[in-house]
Amino acid sequence: MGDTMLNYMTVKEAGEKWGIGSRMVMLYCVAGRINGTEKMGNMWLIPKDAEKPEDGRYKKVIKNGK
Repeated sequence: MGDTMLNYMTVKEAGEKWGIGSRMVMLYCVAGRINGTEKMGNMWLIPKDAEKPEDGRYKKVIKNGK
């Protein structure tokens, strides 16, 4: 388990890295929105190279260059 843990971060670490709360990161894990997550007991393990999922509550506005 020691070397394997080096490739993962906790929910708290991911929240700090992405600038969001740990509860939101946990919701992303439960919904399967972060690739490569694993649940070990009651703890989520998130790959260190995982990207923050887009927030589905907001739409992206695409400007047409004006």
